[in-house]
Amino acid sequence: MMTRTAAVCRAAPPCETGASCGRELYLRVMTNRTRRLTAPALLIALLAALSVAPTANAAKPQKLYVSLGDSYAVGYQPGLGSTRNGFVYQVPGLAKSRGYNLKVVNFGCGGATTKSLMEQVGCNKDALGPGAAPYPGRTQIAAATKFIKANRSKIALITVSIGGNDVTACAKATDAIGCVGAATAAVNTNVTAAAKALRVAAGPKPRIVGTTYPDVVLGAWVNPGGDGAKNLAGLSVIAFQSLINPSLKKAYGSAKGSFVDVTAATGAYGDLKVFENFAPYGSIP
Repeated sequence: MMTRTAAVCRAAPPCETGASCGRELYLRVMTNRTRRLTAPALLIALLAALSVAPTANAAKPQKLYVSLGDSYAVGYQPGLGSTRNGFVYQVPGLAKSRGYNLKVVNFGCGGATTKSLMEQVGCNKDALGPGAAPYPGRTQIAAATKFIKANRSKIALITVSIGGNDVTACAKATDAIGCVGAATAAVNTNVTAAAKALRVAAGPKPRIVGTTYPDVVLGAWVNPGGDGAKNLAGLSVIAFQSLINPSLKKAYGSAKGSFVDVTAATGAYGDLKVFENFAPYGSIP
């Protein structure tokens, strides 16, 4: 059986050599894989939230799907900017095949952190998702909750993809796990506050779904850097499995929200002890 990192490497041509090569390669492939896996998972959550699917002969009243978050929410792809290839823009099409009529209203902002989601006013137009309206004078959470309150009867689904940018710098920290632990505490506080604000705005019926991320730091395994880079890849598994994702799940659960573990869906948990030789990277898990 092909190992996880080997499968990623086989799926795309090698990037140019350099310290970030492995991460860039892994990110390139996992971005595509994530959008394929996350949208069906969110659709399952949506179907569970809606009591009865429309029949073939029934009218299909339009419902609203509200998205918040960072570059994953806006469909960002390296070299392309914000696109409609992200999971948010795929969900309506998948839902339509099951009898639902959803319209995306996207408040996501590329580069957002859990702090900026709560505190930063507005979002640069280039960081917004395709078709998204700007919200000058308001924070992302304030703009979203205002819209949700005004359209409460039409809201079917709310998704939040946030937290990755809070821990990105930890990949370069001397104590990566300690750094992630400290960052995760702040993530938990902010996401809990955001989830509860969304629940208050939406009321008890709409499904709130939080997502996490593919572990792009696994690509460090094929970076120049020897054991240090390999150790970083291994630590990233611990960080996601034991710190980041449990914290996010707890935060969304505090507002009776669901959690989609994209890290698990992309096969990123494991002990990294099964290897395969793969040129030009050598023996990799």
